Amino acid sequence: MRRRVVVTGMGAACSLGLEIPEIWDAVLNGRSGAAPIRQFDSRSFPVHIGSEVDAGAIPLKSTSALDRFLSRAALFGLWAMDRAWDDAGLNHADIDRSRAGVAIGASTFPVVEGSLPSPDLLLEGDRYSADAYLTLCREHPALLAQRDIPSISTLLSYRQKLRGPSCTVQSACTSATQAAGEALHAVRRGDVDLMVTGGTDSMMSVICVTGFTLLGALTQQNDRPTKASRPFDLKRDGFLIGEGAGVVIFEELEHALRRNASIHAEVIGYGSSSDGYRFTDIHPEGLGPANCMQAALQDAGIQPEDVGYINAHGTSTPQNDRVETLAIKRAFGEYAHTVPISSTKSQLGHLVCAAGGIEIILTALALKNRILPPTINLDFPDPDCDLHYIPNEPLATNAPIGMSNSFGFGGQNGTIVLKRFDGGAVR
Repeated sequence: MRRRVVVTGMGAACSLGLEIPEIWDAVLNGRSGAAPIRQFDSRSFPVHIGSEVDAGAIPLKSTSALDRFLSRAALFGLWAMDRAWDDAGLNHADIDRSRAGVAIGASTFPVVEGSLPSPDLLLEGDRYSADAYLTLCREHPALLAQRDIPSISTLLSYRQKLRGPSCTVQSACTSATQAAGEALHAVRRGDVDLMVTGGTDSMMSVICVTGFTLLGALTQQNDRPTKASRPFDLKRDGFLIGEGAGVVIFEELEHALRRNASIHAEVIGYGSSSDGYRFTDIHPEGLGPANCMQAALQDAGIQPEDVGYINAHGTSTPQNDRVETLAIKRAFGEYAHTVPISSTKSQLGHLVCAAGGIEIILTALALKNRILPPTINLDFPDPDCDLHYIPNEPLATNAPIGMSNSFGFGGQNGTIVLKRFDGGAVR
């Protein structure tokens, strides 16, 4: 009999706020975190809107010696972990820290804007200059530490002196979900009693915004930021770049019950797959995402009709939303037209490596509170996206089981299945 795993703590940072109740209220009420980019002067860029965190409002404690080494991703991750740790009631709990670890999805890019008089200094004509970046790093060595992706899990482990496994997962937009899957397996196997997991990321920088713009992936609806992210809508034209963190505590059920922890949800399934297709394109028939969802259903020991909600990857790009629709049809059969689906990226933008973390949180809250978030800006449904995508207003539900999808650049896919915790017997 495998060990049961539950969510006992949640913490987040995003454009909608720094506390879970504030973020949840904004999502349910259809508020968007989109606005003109503030981190650097983007007025001359083709894209100058995003979904930014107010980093200056984060009252992070006890990091003064590390401040210059903290990327924005590290800052958001530490804040979200602190909030999740507190939410789980672990600040004064007597736990075995050798049986507690970290699996976090992340990327990290140095905040070069603060070190440059002008972002254009990293360009040679219209191209990025590696030599100029190396010169900058010689002048500001802390930028190299900020670029070190494994440092994220190291910082989180150090934060609470956790001596269990510690790893950073970098698999593009699937990073947080795959990290959560690894954390789930570690607790199930009995390697640990609890894991800090989820994701943190910031690509709100000159380098990343330029790169995604050149790929044609970003929305260019600069004149109406709050309407720019419109998953499954006929007028969608790209994703809204975002940043932030979503961190959860996965804990073995009996361990959580012994210390009287509050339980937000049970984690009952995980699936992972690869498209094996092209680096820059999702498989046109959605084979990889469909395999991923089917694997998650099998791992959870449930049928498609048992799922009462899907928090879709739903990036608002023309290709992703159409293919995700096909993948859900392939994985769910006729029931695909019945299950309610929404994309909370319509409010949050795309947090890239952190997306799956905060979407696990929102899925857990939807099941716990019996209300499903809407997809805002879904005003002109795309005929190719003809499933039950919840438009503009939340939807009441009694469904106990939900699914969160993440499909990454390069064809990496992850799905987590959650269940409302009712204190019942082992499945």
